[in-house]
Amino acid sequence: MISVIIRNRNEQDYIGFAIQSVIDHFKNPEVIIVDNNSTDDSLEVINLFIDRADIKVIRIDSYTPGKSINLGVQRATNDIVLVLSAHSQITEVSLDRVKEILNHHKAVMGQQNPIYKGKKISKRYIWSHFGEEPCINMYSEIENRPFLHNAFCFYKRDTLIKKPMPENYSGKEDRYWAEALNKEGYTYWYTPEFKCNHFYTKNGATWKGIG
Repeated sequence: MISVIIRNRNEQDYIGFAIQSVIDHFKNPEVIIVDNNSTDDSLEVINLFIDRADIKVIRIDSYTPGKSINLGVQRATNDIVLVLSAHSQITEVSLDRVKEILNHHKAVMGQQNPIYKGKKISKRYIWSHFGEEPCINMYSEIENRPFLHNAFCFYKRDTLIKKPMPENYSGKEDRYWAEALNKEGYTYWYTPEFKCNHFYTKNGATWKGIG
């Protein structure tokens, strides 16, 4: 069993792909939507899936990425948590393998493949981190700091209860969390065996400078 946290603000175009991919790859998933005052049809899209998965919608007004994740973790009821972007679509994953890795590491991040307006594009800038070789405690030469990315990342719920995401940053909460984790002597893992498509969004921070 797994709890999947999806942060949403006006993601009507892609959140259906995200939720459907969760249903396709996990048995009886718990899907927790943390919604930041959406004004589009994304909540209507979410409601299309209530007969196929255990879906909970939480509203948040004072939004930060870390705060929304921590709120979702508090509501989660399963031991394994996936933080998934609302514009990501899982294509390959094994929950048994996830559990195996999390017995040795505090987090496991999967490979993201960028999709720009329907087209698979070359992996440059941020996407260059998602290569074909697994690694421990990935470090970004581009950002000059530890690199973890919460668009497709698994944790034990207990880990995020004991070590919640920092809530005072407007972005990159995953990098700050990873840096603090490393300083305490813990590890996180990147593996290309888990894969997702990450769709282009005009206002997405990950996509700055891409296109």
